[in-house]
Amino acid sequence: MSIKYVTISREYGSGGREIGKKLAEKLGIPFYDKEIIEQTAFKTGFAEEYVKKQGEYASARNWLEYSFSARNSYGMSPEDYLWSKQREVIIDLANKGPCVIVGRCADYILRDRADVLNVFIHANNEYRKKRITEIYHDPGHSDKMLKDIDKKRSFNYKYYTEQEWGKSQNYDMTLDSATLGVDLCVDIIYEICRGDLTKNPVVTE
Repeated sequence: MSIKYVTISREYGSGGREIGKKLAEKLGIPFYDKEIIEQTAFKTGFAEEYVKKQGEYASARNWLEYSFSARNSYGMSPEDYLWSKQREVIIDLANKGPCVIVGRCADYILRDRADVLNVFIHANNEYRKKRITEIYHDPGHSDKMLKDIDKKRSFNYKYYTEQEWGKSQNYDMTLDSATLGVDLCVDIIYEICRGDLTKNPVVTE
């Protein structure tokens, strides 16, 4: 399989975003995270903060809440509209050439492509809490908070993909960042991608 794209799904605080950014830098290809938020906000007219949260985290706590959420005459809720436009942005960015994309169901959105490597990053709670404290200077994250945040991410993923978030069978590889460390995770993914991506270099104008 010729790999041109890497999607990084991750547990909150596991370092998935850092791994994705370092990987893209090492491969010399674009890294998309903030750009997806900005372009989706432009397309929808929603505030970037709204897109940042609602584009990846479910606001509803169960299927019933989603069923009764505000919908227009076509049966589409604001979250559904956001999803459709965010999907367009991810496809448009991927069509520009090889890249690394973090979160936002990109693995599912690009599922019909044979040149995508889908990675899931996870870690134990102690590592995640320590990392969050060091990076964001926020010591207030408990095990329950981590669970709640991941649950919202998982629910959003299942609602729009009908697949289980974090289930190993849904990804090409899963890596434990607490055991391996961020840099080794980057190196492992890089070694898998390196040959294919150097054969298919990014062309810039």
